[in-house]
Amino acid sequence: MPALFLMLAALNGFLAVSLGAFAAHGLSNVLAANYLATFATAVDYHMYHALALFGLAILIQSYPSAAALRRAGMLFQLGIILFSGSLYLLSVTGIGWLGAITPLGGLSFLLAWALLGKFGYTQFRQNNASNEAQS
Repeated sequence: MPALFLMLAALNGFLAVSLGAFAAHGLSNVLAANYLATFATAVDYHMYHALALFGLAILIQSYPSAAALRRAGMLFQLGIILFSGSLYLLSVTGIGWLGAITPLGGLSFLLAWALLGKFGYTQFRQNNASNEAQS
């Protein structure tokens, strides 16, 4: 599973950089300012969550049986597709209803971060209990 998330992180990082460069050099004279800003938001969140997938790939190596981490990774990827994907399409097509999909991607991101936080809290509690038992 770490290899899958590493591969997804690399692919998404590549796409975020490519699409950001495309927007800066190919779309800056084509899109209206508001659509260019929307596209930039998509690129930003795409990269943030590509880095989150990279972090998960590393973390899963230490906790290979942690289902919460795998679920978080899948939710990060779903969030990238729904959030950034809908904003990319909205920016270049102007189809307004695509904006209705964006919050579903945001919800996926939030759930992924919540799972990651819950996992961290669980690890913290287990480590604290273990340290208290040894004292």
